[in-house]
Amino acid sequence: MDRLWVQSARARLWQWVLDEIIRAPLEPILHPSSNRLIWIGAFTFFGHVIFAWIWGRWLPQPYENFGVRATMALLALLYLLPAIYKEPASQQSGWLFSVATWIQLPWFFTWMYCMNSGNQVWLASLTAMILIYYHATDWRIASLGLITGGLAGWATAGLMHANSAPWREPLANIVVIAFGSVMGVMLGFSSANLRRARLFNTLSTMGVMAHELRTPLATVNLMGDVLRNLVQHDVPENKRKKIEELSGRLQNLVRSMNRQIDTQISNAQLLRLPREQSAIMAAELVNELVGHYPYRSSRERDCVQVFIQQDFCFLGSRPLFAQVLTNLMKNALHSLASGGTAPQPGDLRVQVGLHHGKGRIAVSDNGVGIPYEKLHRIFEPFFSTQVGAGSGLGLTFCKNVVEAAHGQISVHSEPNEGAVFMIDLPLDTPKDA
Repeated sequence: MDRLWVQSARARLWQWVLDEIIRAPLEPILHPSSNRLIWIGAFTFFGHVIFAWIWGRWLPQPYENFGVRATMALLALLYLLPAIYKEPASQQSGWLFSVATWIQLPWFFTWMYCMNSGNQVWLASLTAMILIYYHATDWRIASLGLITGGLAGWATAGLMHANSAPWREPLANIVVIAFGSVMGVMLGFSSANLRRARLFNTLSTMGVMAHELRTPLATVNLMGDVLRNLVQHDVPENKRKKIEELSGRLQNLVRSMNRQIDTQISNAQLLRLPREQSAIMAAELVNELVGHYPYRSSRERDCVQVFIQQDFCFLGSRPLFAQVLTNLMKNALHSLASGGTAPQPGDLRVQVGLHHGKGRIAVSDNGVGIPYEKLHRIFEPFFSTQVGAGSGLGLTFCKNVVEAAHGQISVHSEPNEGAVFMIDLPLDTPKDA
């Protein structure tokens, strides 16, 4: 009995580690927003300038290096790059933010702490830095950054031949630093759990509501079948065609709504579901989705064209990627409809090919495009460019699915000239190759 209990406890612990530490999505920039990054960049830049004067002139410390301070201040301008603050949720922004913050916080503060012999000023500064670091980035990134940055800062001070020991009171300083680190981990971990719990609960509620819509939709679908059966008996030919067309549109609408329900339910479960990995041929997936999409009219169907430049295989969840392409096509068709003109053949294009050693699926349209001021926010949860329509979760879902397959989704758009969404995925070898 004890052995079974121990094995069960180990299994639960390992599952917890997988869910909360390994599989939980990384957040390199906590609460990503353009305004927050601009404020961080400005505060860091002017903070280095002010503290260079305080520690160098007003309250002189044993060691203060103007050249390094100036370099740190200039490095803070990275936060103000358009590549970061305009798309704070992108992978590129996350990498640049992580590197700049690693240099600014753990490396710089540890180095200055050692160069100042671990005095009280820099002990307090180092402890404050630890809490700031956990407030700025994911607690796992912060923990790894503190270890590597601390070792790098200590090694840098050693190479510069610091003329005094890095700790004046080793045990007391270590206790204070360890206490700050433990508090940072606890605050960062609990904050991450709280954010995920809030998002998961919200999406779960939406998933339940979406699931409840299936019952009335099933009734509507039966009404379409009844209409089809009625027209088979004593109905003039002209009325029969109109009723059959109406029935077809009704059932297409039901299929479309069911797809949206599947998307919302998957959104609600995406943070908890195991990552299904199966080999997917891109061309087959695209052709199947384009062929079975619930178009509202034959003109809408004819406007879609598929271009297979080179097929490729990738690993991912086929049902989830099918919903990704459905979402992108739905958005593209909505953009075309918003233009006020009837769609023409080629107005919506789905391309499959290779790009810089990765497989690429691109969905482009000649619609109204996305305004510049909204472009960097389209992958944020609950943000939608379709005023009064959409939940704002479609593109968030797409981003989560693509990144779960170790891919990247990006967008390029010009107002009134359309948009192109690009999915870049690592290549895999087909099983029959």
